Amino acid sequence: MTTLTLALAGDTMLGRGVAERLAGRPRLDTLFSAEVRRIFEQADLAVLNLECCVSARGERRLDPGKPFFFRAPPVAAGLLAQLGVDCVTLANNHALDFGFDALADTRTLVEREGVRMVGAGANMDLAREYAVIRADGVRLAVIGVTDHPSAWAAGAQRPGVAWANLGGGIPDWLAELVAQARRNADAVLVTPHWGPNLTPRAPGYVRAAARRLLAAGATVVAGHSAHVFHAAADRVVYDMGDFIDDYVVDPWLRNDLGLLFLVTLEGGGPAAPLQPIRLTAVPITIDHSYTRLADDREWDWISTRFAESCEEVGTAVTVRDRRLVVEWA
Repeated sequence: MTTLTLALAGDTMLGRGVAERLAGRPRLDTLFSAEVRRIFEQADLAVLNLECCVSARGERRLDPGKPFFFRAPPVAAGLLAQLGVDCVTLANNHALDFGFDALADTRTLVEREGVRMVGAGANMDLAREYAVIRADGVRLAVIGVTDHPSAWAAGAQRPGVAWANLGGGIPDWLAELVAQARRNADAVLVTPHWGPNLTPRAPGYVRAAARRLLAAGATVVAGHSAHVFHAAADRVVYDMGDFIDDYVVDPWLRNDLGLLFLVTLEGGGPAAPLQPIRLTAVPITIDHSYTRLADDREWDWISTRFAESCEEVGTAVTVRDRRLVVEWA
C-alpha cells in the first residue's frame, strides 16, 4: 500500500509588503513560522497558487480597471524551493501584472530552483501544459487554469495564462487534458483560479465545474481566488483562501484567517489506484505578511466557519489534534 501526503496552499502573494519585509531579511523564517515550515517538510509533495510574478523587470500593465499589481523579488523563487514547494500555478489574474518579460522571468527563476510551474507560458500550448511531479515513485500530474481575465489568455504565439470559460462547464480541451494527464500519472490535481473575490461560498458554476473535472479524471480539485476559504466536498476544496499576503482584512470574512490543507492519498497499484482518503486542514493566520499557526481564539473562529461551510454542502468535519479532518473514504 502506497501512502502520499500532499500539501496544498491557496493564494501566495510575495510582492508589495511581503517583498518589503523580505528586503530587510531575505530568509524563509521572515515569512513563515517554524510550525508552518514543518508542515511542508512532512509532506511528500506541495503545490500552491503563486499570485504574483517573480522578477526584477517589467512595468505595470496599463489597465484602468485593475487596482493591484504584484511582483516579488527574484529571491522569492529560492524561498519557495526552501519551503518545499514542488509546483506552483500561475494561472491567475496577476501573472501578467508586469508584462511578458516578468512572466518569462518567473518561469525561469522558479524552475531554476527545481520548482515546476503550470498555468502560464510563452504560448497557449505551454500555458496549458501539465507538470508531473514525483515522490517515492508516485507521479502526480498538476493542471492549472483560470477563468479570469479572458484578455490574458495565451494565444498560439502570445504569452499568457491557461484561460478556460468555466461558466458553462469545462471546455473540451480541458476535459481532454485531464483525461490525458490521468493516463500518464498515478493521480491528477486540478487547481483552478475561479470565482469572484471575497465571497463566503462557491458559486453554482464553480461547484458544477468541479463535478465535471472529477468526471473527466481529476483525482483532487483544489481552487482559489476568493481570498477566503470555502467548503470542502468529496475530493474538492472549492477555495483554499490565502496563504501569505499583505491584503487589507475584511472584518466579516477575515481573509487573514485561513487554512493550509493536507491531502492523504492511498493506493496499491493497478488493482487499487491512488485515491484521496482524507483531507486535513490546519488553521493558520496571516499576521503582517507573516504566516503562523492560529492561536486559540483564531482557531475557534476558523474551525467554526469551516465546519459550518462544510455542513452546507453535506460534509462532516471532525477535530483531531487541533486539525480539521474530512474523511473522503
